[in-house]
Amino acid sequence: MLVSGFNFDLPPESIAQEPSTDRAASRMLHIHRAGRDAPHGNWEDSCFRGFPDLLRPDDLLVLNNTRVFPARLYGHRSGERAQLLSPQNPAAGDFLRGRVEVLLTHQRSETPNEWECLVRPGRKIGIGEKLYFGSPPALEAVVIERGTFGERIIRFAPAPDFFSTIERLGHVPLPPYIDREDHPEDRDRYQTVYAKTRGSVAAPTAGLHFTSEILQRIRARGIEIAEITLHVGLGTFQPVRVEKVEDHKLHRESYEIPVNSAHAINTAKKQGRRVVAIGTTTVRALEYAAAQTGESNVEAGRGEADIFIYPGHRFCIVDALLTNFHLPQSTLLMLVCALEGQELVLRAYRHAVEAGYRFYSYGDCMFLD
Repeated sequence: MLVSGFNFDLPPESIAQEPSTDRAASRMLHIHRAGRDAPHGNWEDSCFRGFPDLLRPDDLLVLNNTRVFPARLYGHRSGERAQLLSPQNPAAGDFLRGRVEVLLTHQRSETPNEWECLVRPGRKIGIGEKLYFGSPPALEAVVIERGTFGERIIRFAPAPDFFSTIERLGHVPLPPYIDREDHPEDRDRYQTVYAKTRGSVAAPTAGLHFTSEILQRIRARGIEIAEITLHVGLGTFQPVRVEKVEDHKLHRESYEIPVNSAHAINTAKKQGRRVVAIGTTTVRALEYAAAQTGESNVEAGRGEADIFIYPGHRFCIVDALLTNFHLPQSTLLMLVCALEGQELVLRAYRHAVEAGYRFYSYGDCMFLD
């Protein structure tokens, strides 16, 4: 299966740079599986505010309650790995002591002060380089190894109130296609209203459309809601650099399924009720957990998911999905195509472009059922 088969044309002006002022006012493309009648054959244009009315009374809605933390840090290098100054290299010391950008992507559970991260400028930051954050420095780290995917592993020196310092120094890790610096308002807006458990470096963006009022309407209809956690890391935005889909390897991401949520999910499957996943992150956690049991159920507990879902995958848990629009040739687009069909999804994407939908993290959404 070729990665190029998941491409589509998207004009730059279709990429949302700012969130809408009203979360629930986002547009929503409702996609039906083949065989369902709709004004445009397989889909209809609507608004997210009507999402609760599209759910069935016996549906189980599953949310990812991960919380984004300000994982982008700006600091400077020690320059200890700099080449010696010479007539051929007069600026080496100043350059290597310049600004560095670090995006924390995954905290190693076995050694909590060690993190996988992306660094810029990456080529100039070798093993043994020391990094300082804050003025005067409030955090210090050293690069201890290179990762498999070009990332670095850094070890922070012990610091009191580490995460409080990160909250103070860090910046909201907006995706690179949002072509601006983060604003103070992003700390709230690039976060779901039900976010609880800190650990993500990117928002589970399908959840950004929900408001307290929308959740109340869903509960008022008697629809059950369960929460799981998957901390979004490098696996979500890692580009696909191979020609064949099957050759791509996905990064692992930490997840947790509480006992009560596992019970709710397993009960829904036994009763033949729909499990509606809010976001591709929820799908990955549930389908990975099911793969560990080999059946259409999940076990409560923690783990690290590295499941790569593309067309041909047999879904064991998820029946319907709310998701945003994703990048061309991305693993997230492949996941959506696996659920609803590659040809239908790409046709719907072309319609969304022509109809002026807003794309990506701060953009509009689609409901596939």
